[in-house]
Amino acid sequence: MTATAPTAPAPPPGTAPRAAAPRPPAVRRRWIEHGLVFTAPFLLLYALFLVWPLLLGLRMSLGDDDITGAGGGFVGLDNYAEALGDPDVWSSLGNTVWFTLLSTAPLVLAGLVMALLAHHLRVVQWLWRLSWFAPFLLPSGVVGLLWLWMIYPSDFGLADLLLGSLGLDSGIGWLTDTRYAMLSIVLTTVWWTVGFNFLLYLAALQAIPQHLYEAAELDGAGAWHRLRHITVPMLGRTTGVVVILQLLASLKIFDQVYIMTGGGPDESTRPILQYVYEAGFTGYRIGYASAVSYVFFALIVVVSLVHLRMTRRFREGAAQ
Repeated sequence: MTATAPTAPAPPPGTAPRAAAPRPPAVRRRWIEHGLVFTAPFLLLYALFLVWPLLLGLRMSLGDDDITGAGGGFVGLDNYAEALGDPDVWSSLGNTVWFTLLSTAPLVLAGLVMALLAHHLRVVQWLWRLSWFAPFLLPSGVVGLLWLWMIYPSDFGLADLLLGSLGLDSGIGWLTDTRYAMLSIVLTTVWWTVGFNFLLYLAALQAIPQHLYEAAELDGAGAWHRLRHITVPMLGRTTGVVVILQLLASLKIFDQVYIMTGGGPDESTRPILQYVYEAGFTGYRIGYASAVSYVFFALIVVVSLVHLRMTRRFREGAAQ
């Protein structure tokens, strides 16, 4: 007895057999398979608003363009040579690096501490999260004017009133003394932007498996050991992301300095981006300002590559 293969049911009477759907052309099929059809709008906007301005700025940095449209002749690398020998470039770059060093560690540590508190507090937890993240939603102009007119004014600002209530000397020139101006801007920036790091850490804390803490408690581990051996290692990737994002954000400081001090006193707080702005829109030297901005861009690229290299080596060492 032999088995017979099942046959397809015959089409109903009066209906024509369905023809096979035509296959799309090879090029169209390849675009669909690689998703280029869906990414093409983004790639077009990316090239139009990022790649093209980047190339245009590079061309301008090689010329003597000014904001009035005059000039435009090719000068080669003269703008870059002048920028590397300009003491104002190096002083403003030093202010930017100093601000980055002062602000990065507090922003990372404060964000972690706030996330730990919000994660373990059980009373009105939503209020703590909202109040700590809310300042990050304020525009830079609002933050700068708030601290300029309410916190830092001498004799009647909240900062001086707090010092006076503690029996300390008040009347400090928070934004007019070279010893305190940069620290005042760092304090303002920490209050304003720490909510973003807090949110990243809070999301990472909620993703840590709870059974790790339960197993550690069964083994007799206390709160400090659980924090040191479970929480901190599990937050390693998030800390790396927070650090690199904070470094890049601090290097690009401009708004709060321009509003609160204008780069003073004695240009002790002027960042590199403010110098680029002054060279291009006050000195009318667009070509030179473009060259300075590309020197700064090279610095940011170097910082990013060094951080990625150090992170990779740390992960390789931890894996071994």
